[in-house]
Amino acid sequence: MSRIGKLPVAIPAGVTVEAKDSVITVKGPKGTLTQDYDAANITVKVEGAVATVTRANDDKEIRAKHGLYRALLQNMIIGVTDGYKKTLVVAGVGYKVAKQGNKVVLNVGYSHPVEIFETADVKLECPTATEIVVSCINKAVVGQYAATVRSIRKPEPYHGYGIHYSDEVIERKEGKTAGK
Repeated sequence: MSRIGKLPVAIPAGVTVEAKDSVITVKGPKGTLTQDYDAANITVKVEGAVATVTRANDDKEIRAKHGLYRALLQNMIIGVTDGYKKTLVVAGVGYKVAKQGNKVVLNVGYSHPVEIFETADVKLECPTATEIVVSCINKAVVGQYAATVRSIRKPEPYHGYGIHYSDEVIERKEGKTAGK
């Protein structure tokens, strides 16, 4: 049996989980999230403050979905209670970021400033002139939006200039050496 899939999911107070018509709906203090699932092979049962995910048989594809849908359910519950954040760091001489209304203006070595905008569900913050915090209740959306912002100026391996995640380690290369 799937090690992840067989674990029960705790539902905190103030959160409601509903699974019907092959759609899981999670409502909490920060918002509502929905997720389609394979109702023919996967069953989601909500009993009190615990949700369990079970599967119909032991086919390889269904075993994989078992753990997947349990993990997605857990991520949805965390999202509607706490939310998700990713911190990006802008490193480089003269590189800086500033929040202006609902957009963030990045000066990252181009001849023009680059603007990124908040969406209805993604919020941007700039606690310092070299940090961007991307937050949302959906884990996948936070990851995708942060990856899009990082792709504006990927970190280069010689000096580390560019936009990188706060916990990312950039492998540095040795520069050219003087010949004899």
